[in-house]
Amino acid sequence: MAWRSSGSSNAALIANLAENGLIKSDRVRKAMLNVDRAHYAPELPYQDSPQSIGMSATISAPHMHASASESLLPFLHPNSRVLDVGSGSGYLTHVLANLIEPHGKVIGLDHIQGLVDLANRNIGRSVEGKELLTSGRVQFVKADGRKGWPEGGPYDAIHVGAAAVEAHGSLVEQLKAPGR
Repeated sequence: MAWRSSGSSNAALIANLAENGLIKSDRVRKAMLNVDRAHYAPELPYQDSPQSIGMSATISAPHMHASASESLLPFLHPNSRVLDVGSGSGYLTHVLANLIEPHGKVIGLDHIQGLVDLANRNIGRSVEGKELLTSGRVQFVKADGRKGWPEGGPYDAIHVGAAAVEAHGSLVEQLKAPGR
């Protein structure tokens, strides 16, 4: 049903994702509704499809962000620490930050400095995003995602949005038990 979930606005996109059963919880619906995808996707932001963001990277389709958020939801609480490996545009990092309000922290990790810079610019396009950066609740870091970011752990949840051939032990070591 993803191909039927596109909308003419962020609100329409999120409503369609929920109506089609791709967003199941009210928490995920609200978190995604409060992040305007137009700040992160350069063209057709409300289309439910992946899009190029440059530097040989893409922003995933919104239904994939909804699926990731729903999957991690049991581990996302007001004080959670989350690592987003392959944070790219910064969109999902922002959504995850909304899911762990008011005191949690999300670290977006990417191995390309240009994507780290892009994510910082994108999240800074909204007042809420700027506040997440200045408060330190969101941080974007250039690093090898296979090694994670031990300085910020241990993590309640780790999302790997970048292509990975295998599960890397260093990421598992940075995950709390229980964690996902």
